[in-house]
Amino acid sequence: MEGRIDVEIQKIESIIEAILFTMGNSVEVEKIAYAIDHDVETTRKIIHNMMDRYAAEDRGIQICELENAYQMCTKKELYDYLIKVASQPKKQVLTDVLLETLSIIAYKQPVTKTEIENIRGVKCDHAVNKLVEYELVCEVGRLDAPGKPIVFGTTEEFLRRFGITSVEDLPELNAEKEEEFKEEAEEEAQLKLNV
Repeated sequence: MEGRIDVEIQKIESIIEAILFTMGNSVEVEKIAYAIDHDVETTRKIIHNMMDRYAAEDRGIQICELENAYQMCTKKELYDYLIKVASQPKKQVLTDVLLETLSIIAYKQPVTKTEIENIRGVKCDHAVNKLVEYELVCEVGRLDAPGKPIVFGTTEEFLRRFGITSVEDLPELNAEKEEEFKEEAEEEAQLKLNV
Protein backbone atom coordinates (compact mmCIF):
# COMPACT_ATOMS: atom_id res chain seq x y z
CA MET A 1 0.00 0.00 0.00
CA GLU A 2 2.80 2.40 0.97
CA GLY A 3 4.61 1.78 -2.36
CA ARG A 4 1.45 2.71 -4.24
CA ILE A 5 1.15 5.97 -2.29
CA ASP A 6 4.81 6.81 -3.08
CA VAL A 7 4.18 6.25 -6.80
CA GLU A 8 1.08 8.45 -6.64
CA ILE A 9 3.00 11.24 -4.84
CA GLN A 10 5.80 10.99 -7.43
CA LYS A 11 3.27 11.34 -10.23
CA ILE A 12 1.66 14.37 -8.55
CA GLU A 13 5.08 15.95 -8.01
CA SER A 14 5.94 15.34 -11.68
CA ILE A 15 2.72 17.08 -12.70
CA ILE A 16 3.46 20.05 -10.42
CA GLU A 17 7.02 20.26 -11.78
CA ALA A 18 5.74 20.20 -15.35
CA ILE A 19 3.17 22.91 -14.61
CA LEU A 20 5.66 25.23 -12.90
CA PHE A 21 8.39 24.64 -15.49
CA THR A 22 6.10 25.15 -18.46
CA MET A 23 4.21 28.17 -17.17
CA GLY A 24 7.41 30.04 -16.28
CA ASN A 25 5.54 32.62 -14.20
CA SER A 26 3.96 32.01 -10.82
CA VAL A 27 0.91 29.76 -10.70
CA GLU A 28 -1.78 30.16 -8.04
CA VAL A 29 -2.00 27.26 -5.62
CA GLU A 30 -5.73 26.91 -6.41
CA LYS A 31 -4.95 26.25 -10.09
CA ILE A 32 -2.31 23.67 -9.19
CA ALA A 33 -4.75 22.00 -6.76
CA TYR A 34 -7.40 21.86 -9.48
CA ALA A 35 -4.93 20.32 -11.95
CA ILE A 36 -3.90 17.54 -9.56
CA ASP A 37 -7.40 16.95 -8.15
CA HIS A 38 -6.46 17.74 -4.55
CA ASP A 39 -7.47 20.39 -2.05
CA VAL A 40 -5.35 23.52 -1.56
CA GLU A 41 -3.85 22.48 1.79
CA THR A 42 -2.74 19.06 0.52
CA THR A 43 -1.31 20.72 -2.59
CA ARG A 44 0.55 23.25 -0.47
CA LYS A 45 2.04 20.42 1.67
CA ILE A 46 3.18 18.49 -1.41
CA ILE A 47 4.84 21.60 -2.85
CA HIS A 48 6.55 22.39 0.47
CA ASN A 49 7.89 18.82 0.58
CA MET A 50 9.25 19.34 -2.93
CA MET A 51 10.83 22.64 -1.86
CA ASP A 52 12.53 20.95 1.11
CA ARG A 53 13.82 18.09 -1.05
CA TYR A 54 15.20 20.49 -3.72
CA ALA A 55 17.05 22.40 -0.97
CA ALA A 56 18.40 19.19 0.64
CA GLU A 57 19.60 17.85 -2.72
CA ASP A 58 21.29 21.21 -3.52
CA ARG A 59 19.54 21.36 -6.90
CA GLY A 60 20.05 24.21 -9.38
CA ILE A 61 16.35 24.99 -9.28
CA GLN A 62 13.98 25.79 -6.48
CA ILE A 63 10.30 26.44 -6.05
CA CYS A 64 9.59 29.94 -4.76
CA GLU A 65 6.45 30.84 -2.86
CA LEU A 66 4.98 34.17 -3.93
CA GLU A 67 1.94 35.14 -1.85
CA ASN A 68 -0.62 32.48 -2.81
CA ALA A 69 1.33 31.12 -5.78
CA TYR A 70 4.44 29.12 -6.65
CA GLN A 71 7.09 29.52 -9.33
CA MET A 72 10.03 27.44 -10.55
CA CYS A 73 13.18 29.57 -10.12
CA THR A 74 16.94 29.29 -10.33
CA LYS A 75 18.92 29.46 -7.10
CA LYS A 76 20.34 32.98 -6.77
CA GLU A 77 23.82 31.58 -6.02
CA LEU A 78 23.92 30.34 -9.62
CA TYR A 79 23.07 33.65 -11.35
CA ASP A 80 26.69 34.30 -12.36
CA TYR A 81 26.64 31.13 -14.47
CA LEU A 82 23.36 32.12 -16.09
CA ILE A 83 24.69 35.58 -16.95
CA LYS A 84 27.51 33.96 -18.93
CA VAL A 85 24.94 32.25 -21.12
CA ALA A 86 22.34 35.06 -21.16
CA SER A 87 24.88 37.68 -22.20
CA GLN A 88 25.52 35.87 -25.48
CA PRO A 89 23.71 37.38 -28.46
CA LYS A 90 20.17 36.11 -28.89
CA LYS A 91 18.65 35.06 -32.17
CA GLN A 92 16.13 37.57 -33.40
CA VAL A 93 12.47 36.91 -33.92
CA LEU A 94 11.40 35.96 -37.42
CA THR A 95 9.64 38.89 -39.07
CA ASP A 96 6.80 38.51 -41.57
CA VAL A 97 9.27 39.08 -44.43
CA LEU A 98 11.58 36.35 -43.12
CA LEU A 99 8.68 33.95 -42.56
CA GLU A 100 7.35 34.60 -46.06
CA THR A 101 10.78 34.01 -47.59
CA LEU A 102 11.32 30.91 -45.45
CA SER A 103 7.93 29.53 -46.53
CA ILE A 104 8.82 29.94 -50.18
CA ILE A 105 12.15 28.18 -49.67
CA ALA A 106 10.55 25.37 -47.64
CA TYR A 107 7.86 24.64 -50.24
CA LYS A 108 9.86 25.28 -53.42
CA GLN A 109 13.30 23.94 -52.43
CA PRO A 110 15.77 23.73 -53.98
CA VAL A 111 15.22 27.33 -55.07
CA THR A 112 17.34 30.29 -56.23
CA LYS A 113 17.11 33.90 -55.03
CA THR A 114 15.74 34.87 -58.44
CA GLU A 115 12.89 32.38 -58.10
CA ILE A 116 12.12 33.68 -54.60
CA GLU A 117 12.16 37.28 -55.89
CA ASN A 118 9.81 36.34 -58.73
CA ILE A 119 7.33 34.92 -56.22
CA ARG A 120 7.67 37.74 -53.66
CA GLY A 121 7.99 40.53 -56.22
CA VAL A 122 10.84 42.20 -54.28
CA LYS A 123 14.55 41.71 -53.66
CA CYS A 124 15.26 39.01 -51.08
CA ASP A 125 19.03 39.26 -50.46
CA HIS A 126 18.64 40.53 -46.90
CA ALA A 127 15.95 38.00 -45.96
CA VAL A 128 17.87 35.03 -47.37
CA ASN A 129 21.09 36.20 -45.69
CA LYS A 130 19.29 36.49 -42.32
CA LEU A 131 17.78 33.01 -42.72
CA VAL A 132 21.26 31.62 -43.48
CA GLU A 133 22.61 33.47 -40.41
CA TYR A 134 19.83 31.91 -38.28
CA GLU A 135 20.80 28.50 -39.74
CA LEU A 136 17.26 27.88 -41.01
CA VAL A 137 18.38 27.92 -44.65
CA CYS A 138 21.61 26.87 -46.35
CA GLU A 139 23.21 26.61 -49.76
CA VAL A 140 22.42 23.17 -51.15
CA GLY A 141 24.22 23.53 -54.46
CA ARG A 142 24.41 25.56 -57.64
CA LEU A 143 22.12 25.56 -60.64
CA ASP A 144 23.62 24.34 -63.90
CA ALA A 145 22.78 27.61 -65.67
CA PRO A 146 24.61 30.79 -66.71
CA GLY A 147 26.19 32.39 -63.64
CA LYS A 148 25.76 29.15 -61.66
CA PRO A 149 23.22 30.67 -59.20
CA ILE A 150 23.17 29.34 -55.64
CA VAL A 151 20.29 27.04 -54.77
CA PHE A 152 18.85 27.19 -51.23
CA GLY A 153 17.03 24.69 -49.04
CA THR A 154 16.03 24.31 -45.41
CA THR A 155 18.24 22.86 -42.66
CA GLU A 156 17.85 20.48 -39.72
CA GLU A 157 17.55 23.57 -37.48
CA PHE A 158 14.46 24.55 -39.53
CA LEU A 159 12.94 21.13 -38.83
CA ARG A 160 13.78 21.41 -35.11
CA ARG A 161 12.37 24.93 -34.77
CA PHE A 162 9.11 24.05 -36.49
CA GLY A 163 8.76 20.64 -34.84
CA ILE A 164 8.68 18.52 -37.98
CA THR A 165 10.76 15.50 -38.94
CA SER A 166 10.88 16.14 -42.67
CA VAL A 167 9.79 18.76 -45.22
CA GLU A 168 7.24 16.16 -46.33
CA ASP A 169 5.50 16.92 -43.02
CA LEU A 170 4.82 20.53 -44.03
CA PRO A 171 1.10 21.24 -44.23
CA GLU A 172 -0.25 20.83 -47.74
CA LEU A 173 -1.31 24.00 -49.47
CA ASN A 174 -5.00 24.13 -50.19
CA ALA A 175 -5.41 24.05 -54.00
CA GLU A 176 -7.84 27.01 -53.90
CA LYS A 177 -5.45 29.04 -51.72
CA GLU A 178 -2.52 28.19 -53.99
CA GLU A 179 -4.48 29.42 -57.02
CA GLU A 180 -5.49 32.56 -55.11
CA PHE A 181 -1.83 33.24 -54.24
CA LYS A 182 -0.83 32.79 -57.90
CA GLU A 183 -3.52 35.23 -59.03
CA GLU A 184 -2.45 37.81 -56.41
CA ALA A 185 1.19 37.45 -57.47
CA GLU A 186 0.26 37.88 -61.15
CA GLU A 187 -1.86 40.97 -60.34
CA GLU A 188 1.01 42.48 -58.32
CA ALA A 189 3.46 41.76 -61.14
CA GLN A 190 1.06 43.34 -63.67
CA LEU A 191 0.64 46.47 -61.49
CA LYS A 192 4.42 46.85 -61.28
CA LEU A 193 4.68 46.55 -65.07
CA ASN A 194 2.00 49.23 -65.55
CA VAL A 195 3.71 51.72 -63.20
